[in-house]
Amino acid sequence: MPELPEVETTRRGIAPYLVGRRVRVVTLRRPDLRWPIPREIAERLPGQRIDAVERRAKYLLLHTAAGSALLHLGMSGSLRVLPADTPPRRHDHVDIRLEAQPGEGGLILRFTDPRRFGSLLWQAPGTIHPLLAALGPEPLGGEFTGDTLWRASRGRTAAVKTFLMDSHVVVGVGNIYASEALFAARIDPRRAAGGISRARYARLATEVKLLLARAIERGGTTLRDFISPDGQPGYFLRELSVYGHAGEACPVCGTVVRQVTLGQRSTFWCPRCQH
Repeated sequence: MPELPEVETTRRGIAPYLVGRRVRVVTLRRPDLRWPIPREIAERLPGQRIDAVERRAKYLLLHTAAGSALLHLGMSGSLRVLPADTPPRRHDHVDIRLEAQPGEGGLILRFTDPRRFGSLLWQAPGTIHPLLAALGPEPLGGEFTGDTLWRASRGRTAAVKTFLMDSHVVVGVGNIYASEALFAARIDPRRAAGGISRARYARLATEVKLLLARAIERGGTTLRDFISPDGQPGYFLRELSVYGHAGEACPVCGTVVRQVTLGQRSTFWCPRCQH
């Protein structure tokens, strides 16, 4: 699944082509993705100017005066800005055609999703969609600190990695980045969240911020189903220290990296560096 840096990379890639343009037509080649696509997408979005493209957690919002289109890429979704006459392929489910500017033939924002775990929903003006209402703070924002984590962890017996991936605690810290941040902070991912000190949470929050910012700067982590909007893969994957490296030497101490399943997700850690 594309993680927060991939979604932010997508936002930065498509925003310059969308902001300030009006939507001419919305073409829905199927009535649903993960959930039914609301009628407002086809009825209210056409004719509206896209005022901003925002990311909230792993969701993208196309804001207009009439409301906001809310997109989630799911397991295999991607967004591309393409010439309007680009023929659709099998898994190209949604086209948002943009008003043409002088000297061009027009553009479309195309939503491709082979597995159809993505979503296209609607947020009415002045409201917050229920999927966004209970989300925790953004990891790169000022509200996310070590104290935030420490307070939320009190009395929690869940593994700290599972806790860090809880979107009610902080949004957008997915499986890869949780493993990498805990390695950088030297915290054993299996430890109970409530047993981690305030000082160690301060370091963990700092490492989460550094890791995500660096991944965004490099264009996201390339996974099998993700390619950045310009068609080029990200390069951050080459820098992962422990994720996907079970049985290999820890880059810090040389100890063999181990793997365990926590919360149904593969987790990687160094038994010597992390405690």
